[in-house]
Amino acid sequence: MSEQSIDLRESVRQRYAAAAVQVTEGGSACCGPEPVEVDENFGSTLYAADERDTLPADAVAASLGCGNPTAVAELREGERVLDLGSGGGIDVLLSARRVGPRGKAYGLDMTEEMLALALANTAKAGATNVEFLKGTIEAIPLPADTIDVVISNCVINLSVDKSAVFAETFRVLRPGGRIGVSDVVADDTLTTEQRAERGDYVGCIAGALSFAEYRAGLAAAGFTGIEIVPTHQVADGMHSAIVRATKPITGATDDSCCGVTGCCTPSEQPADPSVTAGEAKSAAGCACRN
Repeated sequence: MSEQSIDLRESVRQRYAAAAVQVTEGGSACCGPEPVEVDENFGSTLYAADERDTLPADAVAASLGCGNPTAVAELREGERVLDLGSGGGIDVLLSARRVGPRGKAYGLDMTEEMLALALANTAKAGATNVEFLKGTIEAIPLPADTIDVVISNCVINLSVDKSAVFAETFRVLRPGGRIGVSDVVADDTLTTEQRAERGDYVGCIAGALSFAEYRAGLAAAGFTGIEIVPTHQVADGMHSAIVRATKPITGATDDSCCGVTGCCTPSEQPADPSVTAGEAKSAAGCACRN
């Protein structure tokens, strides 16, 4: 990693450590170079009031994002979810509610202060299907093929190595897994210099990819079904956007026939209630009958 990249990462870490301390001491924070009041472009106002009301006040106050990825990802009961750059834990806690006790929500953050705040918020919420991990989104500390859904809220734009983020996200997802991300994306007509003129790196602006660059990065990592849909403008030519993509299933067979003539059913049912239907089918295989 170059010296400039190290400096940028440290600037990001310091900014969000300060935001966590500010919330802990009382107040709010949003994405930007200095703690400021939450506006319509960033922060907790982008969540429905009924969602905000179910969470600890500090989780809401620490919201730094530009969207609501838990809604974007359309989470389902029993899924395993990973939030990249989980901050104070608002999206992890919302995810935990959506996937239920048979599912699990992981949060990944590199900032000690944010992790401490997230753990405190988890205790206040009484969530038991939650785990927070320390690390960077360029080197996710989870095994391959273990996550159903990866979410992120205005964090990928802060990475100093976005190709590594896309590759790591692809690695940890199970085949057929998906991403549902909110992020800042630039118009294709804006140069890197023009993006920097609209805001700094830690303010979620200067480091943003263009629409074309985002698509190309996801495709290079192996994703298919890529969709990038702008939702609202956060600066001139810069947009909060919904990003969706899927890790393809390779060597998949027809669910109705298992690749042979005749009907098929799962050869056995899982004894473990925490195993999802998709996991059970993959593990058990098909037993064909005439």
